[in-house]
Amino acid sequence: MHAASSTPTDTGRTTPDPTPERSTRWRVVDIVIAAVLGVATGLIFWLWNTVGYLWFQTADAVTPGFGGIAVGIWLIGGVLGGLIIRKPGAALLVELIGAIVSMLVGNVWGVSTVYSGIVQGLGAELVFAAFAYRRFGIVVAALSGVGAGAAAWVYEFFIGNIEKSAAFNAIYLSTTVVSGALLAGVLGWVLVRALAATGALSRFAAGRDSRREV
Repeated sequence: MHAASSTPTDTGRTTPDPTPERSTRWRVVDIVIAAVLGVATGLIFWLWNTVGYLWFQTADAVTPGFGGIAVGIWLIGGVLGGLIIRKPGAALLVELIGAIVSMLVGNVWGVSTVYSGIVQGLGAELVFAAFAYRRFGIVVAALSGVGAGAAAWVYEFFIGNIEKSAAFNAIYLSTTVVSGALLAGVLGWVLVRALAATGALSRFAAGRDSRREV
């Protein structure tokens, strides 16, 4: 942290300059961390493809549509990208890379995984954009998870769920956005805070903000 620069006033005294705005331009380190995050979340998705899908099927068997409660982990890439990199396109890029990795490692959904990643990443991205990439607290994180969940619901509605009942779609929408808020948003925020505490994010605003809050 450096001392704020000062500018002279008419009385000869100095006043601090306003805090400079954060740049939205991508740096090489941003691109590298986006790739690393994308690969890491892709491996998380791959693991969740078994555990999460089993949970999805079990919940859906109990109450049709309730399987959405397991979806949140598949949405976490966009949240992490937005919270850590804090640049336009970061949420979309990390979620997309994660989806590509999940597809390449192997899953039952194939290339449709990539389409889902694009839609879910856009859902999270739009929330960060709505706050002009200036706010990254737990509320915004939860809302980005909600955005990703809602986008996932819209995509799945048009590729198959449109044929299902209104009750199913209402329950599925509700559980998906709740799961997005908690398992992607809140959990993503907690993970970023924990990572920042280790010093691994010292080159990012997320790490500097964490130090100031201690």
